[in-house]
Amino acid sequence: MNATAFEHECPGGPPPLGDRPLVLVAAVALVDPDGRVLIAQRPEGKSMAGLWEFPGGKVDPGETPEQALVRELHEELGIETATSCLAPIAFASHGYEKFHLLMPVFACRKWTGVPQPREGQALKWVLPGEFVRYPMPPADVPLVALLRDLL
Repeated sequence: MNATAFEHECPGGPPPLGDRPLVLVAAVALVDPDGRVLIAQRPEGKSMAGLWEFPGGKVDPGETPEQALVRELHEELGIETATSCLAPIAFASHGYEKFHLLMPVFACRKWTGVPQPREGQALKWVLPGEFVRYPMPPADVPLVALLRDLL
């Protein structure tokens, strides 16, 4: 089956990159002993303010996604973990208007410290079945059912 015929069978999907940059960010589902996952609300002044997301951030040059998460969790939440405590579980690929997001998602069940909002964000521990109650950025939405079933 050629690509054109296949696209007819499976329509949709992100458009080609074109002039948009590919942005690599990493996210984590911090899972507590009760099976709840930490989500953070994007603060006012940031793009997509008010939406809920999984903690994480951009992967800097020279970093692996795991190293970026260890750094971001310390900076954003004041907690410490190790790259060996991060288990890859999914990824998101989403075309926004000005960039295309590629986001590996990890699960983490072991860290030290108590998550604290260091960047003005609200935090909430949520059971995976309750994710649908919290509006999320478009890239996170496909992860909701997957994480609910996986965690």
